[in-house]
Amino acid sequence: MSVLSDRHFHDEAAAYRWVEARVWPEGPVCPHCGGVDRISPMKGKSTRTGVYKCYQCRKPFTVKVGTIFESSHVQLRLWLQAIFLISSSKKGISANQLHRTLGVTLKTAWFMGHRIREAMTGGKTPLGGKGKVVEVDETYFGDKEVIRKRTKLGKASHSSKRSVVSLVERGGSVRTFHVDRADASTVMGIMRANIRASSEIHTDESRLYNNVKNGYDGHHTVIHSGKEYVRYEGERTVHTNTVEGYFSVFKRGMKGTYQHCAEKHLHRYLAEFDFRYNNRTKLGVNDEARANKMLSGVVGKRLTYQTAKERD
Repeated sequence: MSVLSDRHFHDEAAAYRWVEARVWPEGPVCPHCGGVDRISPMKGKSTRTGVYKCYQCRKPFTVKVGTIFESSHVQLRLWLQAIFLISSSKKGISANQLHRTLGVTLKTAWFMGHRIREAMTGGKTPLGGKGKVVEVDETYFGDKEVIRKRTKLGKASHSSKRSVVSLVERGGSVRTFHVDRADASTVMGIMRANIRASSEIHTDESRLYNNVKNGYDGHHTVIHSGKEYVRYEGERTVHTNTVEGYFSVFKRGMKGTYQHCAEKHLHRYLAEFDFRYNNRTKLGVNDEARANKMLSGVVGKRLTYQTAKERD
C-alpha cells in the first residue's frame, strides 16, 4: 500500500492530530500566551477542525498559528501531501506538478513550495571537528542563453553567473550559500563562521583557498586543471568528489525540475537541497522520517506572500 494512502493525507481531522503530535509532543501550547494549562478543544457544531481555547488568555487557536501553515486556506491534509512530495523527491517537484497533483491554483502551489522551503532552513552548528574532513567548493549557476546576451563576446563568464559556495562534511552535512561574488574574502568569511578550526579542509587549486592553511588543521588540494581528481596520501584520500556530487544533484534539479529560478529566491532552493542531503537515505532517513523531520521546522517560520516575493 502506498504511503500516501495513510489517513492523515486524506482526512482533515487526522491531519490535525498528526501535526499536533509532532508540533506539541507534550500537549497543546497556546501560541498567544505560552500557557499549557486550562486548554481545551472547542466542540461547538460550527467550530472549525482543530480549534482549541486557552482559558488563561481566553483566545482560540489551532496548531497552525505561528507556523508556515498560518492563515492558509489550503486544507492541512494537502499541506502534508505537499511536504511528503517535496521531501521525498531527490531533485524536487515543480509548482506546476504540485498544482496538478493537489488540485490547487498554480499561484497557491508556488507559495506552498516556498513556505515549505522556509521550514527546511537548517541550524547553524559548525561543521567538521578534530579528525574530520570538510570539502569546500564554489560553482556558478545560471541560464546560459541569458548570460550570453549579457556578454560582449557571446560567451558565458563566471562574473555573469550566480555564485554558490558549498561546505560538505565528508559523511555528514552540507551547508550552501548564494553569494553576490565568490572572492577569497567572502569564501573565507563563510568558512570561519561555519567550520570548526580543528577540521581538515580539502579544496581544488583555486586561488580562493590560498590562505586556508592559516586557519585550519591542514589544507589539501587536488589539481583539477592537471586532471587530478583523487590523490592518496597514506591513509588520507584527498578529493572534492563529495561536494561535486552535491552540485550535480542541485544543478540537475534546478535545470530539469524547476527550470527557472529568480536569483532572489535561490537561497530557499539551496535550503531545500541542503535539507534533503542532510536527511538522506545513507544516513538512515527514509521518506517518511524526512517528512517528519521537516515538520519540526515549521514553528516560528511564517512566510507571507509578499515576503516570499521579495528577498529576505
